[in-house]
Amino acid sequence: MSAVKNVMKNFARNVELDEFLESKLKDAGYGGTDILKTPMGSRITLYVSRPGLVIGRRGIGIKDLTESLEKKFQLPNPQIAVMEVEVPELNPRIMCSRIASSVTRGTAFRRAANYALNAIMNAGAMGAEISIAGKLRSERSRHEKYRAGVIPKSGDTAKKIVREATSDVLLKLGLYGIKVKIAPREAIPPEVEIVEAAVQAPAEGGIAAA
Repeated sequence: MSAVKNVMKNFARNVELDEFLESKLKDAGYGGTDILKTPMGSRITLYVSRPGLVIGRRGIGIKDLTESLEKKFQLPNPQIAVMEVEVPELNPRIMCSRIASSVTRGTAFRRAANYALNAIMNAGAMGAEISIAGKLRSERSRHEKYRAGVIPKSGDTAKKIVREATSDVLLKLGLYGIKVKIAPREAIPPEVEIVEAAVQAPAEGGIAAA
């Protein structure tokens, strides 16, 4: 197998693995994963808002998850580490999941979007945008956007600092698409402050020193 085909195969497997973990760990607040190949096997780092649900009582949950990944994706000696997301409101994948869960339980999509938007901004985000598309109120598909704060739209700054995620949920009216963009405040480089150098007064009979 060529190097290009091998890279594409690993990329496709990682996408399937990510989708599997998202559906499996939905209740734990799944926020993403990092996969790293090591000489000892595959190291998988899970980011969740409720790590206790992943680990389970006496580690049974994480043991079952390890066995499932090993059988389903043929991962050699998978080693799973669970990391807690300190501020879930600044993770777009977690917020997408929360909106989808709220809408599934019968909450109006506008109320769910506004509640999530307020939670994101209260967590310290510089800006956020939530888009919901689908058959929202009628048989005709449309979309609505909810914004707060400042969020870069283009340029290198937008690529580096804006975090985004998409999700979908199937309801009676049809499929809803949910997209969340978050610009964390700490991701912006600090403003440069120019301080004028103090000039020392000339000494008696001498020359002023800079």
